[in-house]
Amino acid sequence: MAKTKFCAGLSDISDSYMGCIIDDWGVLHDGEDAFPGTIDCLKELKQRKKEIIILSNDRKTALEKKAELKKMGIGPSLYHRIVTPTEVIKTSLQEQEDGLFKNMGKRAYVITRNNDVAVLDDTDIEIVDDIEKADFVLLLGMDYPRKTLESYDAVIRRAIQLRLRAICSNQDSKALIGTNFLTGPGLLARRYEDAGGIVFYIGKPHSIVFRHCIELLQEKEIFPSHTVMLGDTMAHDILGAHAVGIDTCLFKSGLHAANFMHCTNLKEADNTLKNLIIQYGNIMPTYLVDEMRWGNALPDRKHKKRKQPKS
Repeated sequence: MAKTKFCAGLSDISDSYMGCIIDDWGVLHDGEDAFPGTIDCLKELKQRKKEIIILSNDRKTALEKKAELKKMGIGPSLYHRIVTPTEVIKTSLQEQEDGLFKNMGKRAYVITRNNDVAVLDDTDIEIVDDIEKADFVLLLGMDYPRKTLESYDAVIRRAIQLRLRAICSNQDSKALIGTNFLTGPGLLARRYEDAGGIVFYIGKPHSIVFRHCIELLQEKEIFPSHTVMLGDTMAHDILGAHAVGIDTCLFKSGLHAANFMHCTNLKEADNTLKNLIIQYGNIMPTYLVDEMRWGNALPDRKHKKRKQPKS
C-alpha cells in the first residue's frame, strides 16, 4: 500500500491542521455548481476555527472570484481569503519589496488578449507600447486568432536583448472560453524561454503563489506544518504544495476522476494512486479522499476545558 492515508472525509484530518488552502475548481465546484458536500465542509471547518484560503489559477481578481463563488452558494462567510495569480501580481508589483519583484520597475509591456490589463488596475504601473521603454514584460495571454505565436517573435527577441524579465500569470498553454480552447500564456512564456529569456511563473504549481498564502497564514500564526492543501490535480496542487513543505490531500472527484472511476475496491484505488505517483516524480499526497464531504462526525470540543495539572 502507498503511504498515502485513505480518508472517508475531511473530518479524518481536520484536527491536525489550523490552515486550509483549497483549490476551487474540481474540489469546491465543477465550474457551474458547488459539489453537494462543499457548503457543509466549509461550515464545519469555519466552526472549528480553521483559516481557509481559496487558491485558484484563474485570471480573475479576488472580487471577481468572490462574485462567481457566491452565485454557486459559496458565500464569503465560508472562507477567509481568495488568492489568484492576478492578486499576487497586483500586490507584488505595487509593493516591489522582495523576491523576484524587488525593483522590477514601473513600466510594463503587456501581451494580452482583447487589451485586458485589469491585473494592473489600482496600481501605479505604467503600460507602454514601445518595448524600448519597458522595465519588464507581462505575459497574460495571446490575442488569438488575430495574432499567432510568430506575431510576437520580434518583440520577444528585442525584450531579451534588453534583458527584460517576463512575468507569466500561469503556465497553462490553453484557456477555455465557453466551449472553445484558446492559446494561453504558457505558450508565450515557453517561446520567451526558448529564445533565451527569463520567465517567472506566478500560478500553481510554482512556489510564488504558495508562499503568498504562507505569508497570509503566518499573519495568523499558522505555519506550513499547521497547513494542508486540498486539491484535485497532482501537477498543480500536490506538487506545488509539497515543494514548500505543506501536507496535501488529493481529491478523486476532479482532474483525475477518470483514473479512479473504474476502481471497485481499495487495492485498485491504491494501484491507480501508485501509477499517478510514479507519473509525477514519486511525490505522493499525504491523504486521498473521494470528494468534498465531511465524513465521520467529530465530537464537539469547543466547550471542553483542558484538565489542569494536579498541584
